[in-house]
Amino acid sequence: QVQLVESGGGLVQPGGSLRLSCAASGFTASNYAMSWYRQAPGKQRELVATIGSGGISTNYADSVKGRFTISRDNAKNTVYLQMNSLKRDDTAEYYCNAARLFFVYWGQGTQVTVSS
Repeated sequence: QVQLVESGGGLVQPGGSLRLSCAASGFTASNYAMSWYRQAPGKQRELVATIGSGGISTNYADSVKGRFTISRDNAKNTVYLQMNSLKRDDTAEYYCNAARLFFVYWGQGTQVTVSS
């Protein structure tokens, strides 16, 4: 059974940090590009960051460059999103995504709320 399970979301003050984790199971995650997406209320889901299967290549949305870092540990089948200098605009449900060729998997999401 394919699963992507996100964790690490929560309430944080502006300027604070959070680290999201996504644990993959039921497939060979090391063969997949992994991404984080987010969706704020009333807005479309947007790509936040992507990391290649080897963990070398990364890409970020302009809105998070310099603040967020995506990484992966293929031995643990886990991908991370370190989020620093959080802003109110970062408030959203964050989703983990795995993609390879025609195969795409999604997690159930974890809520991040940035508020004072």
